[in-house]
Amino acid sequence: TRRKFARAIRSAGETYESLIAHYQELAILVRPARLATRISRDADDDHVIACALAARADVIVSGDNDLLVLKAYRAIPIVSAAQALRLIMQ
Repeated sequence: TRRKFARAIRSAGETYESLIAHYQELAILVRPARLATRISRDADDDHVIACALAARADVIVSGDNDLLVLKAYRAIPIVSAAQALRLIMQ
């Protein structure tokens, strides 16, 4: 419900509720992997890495600098949204 997203959501003809419903259709729930040690500078970001490992993700897309500085973890690239678009468009 952040204001910075409200205009984009409305201009796409969506509501918060419909956006979440669409996301839930695409999402797959996973139980996060257990990490033996802290990976990221921000321990909260380790949850993202743990979920990516459990989901056998191909890539982690983030705007969080504490994740982006890692560049990759266990062969899972960690990229910005712009980098992800470039990868997809190749």
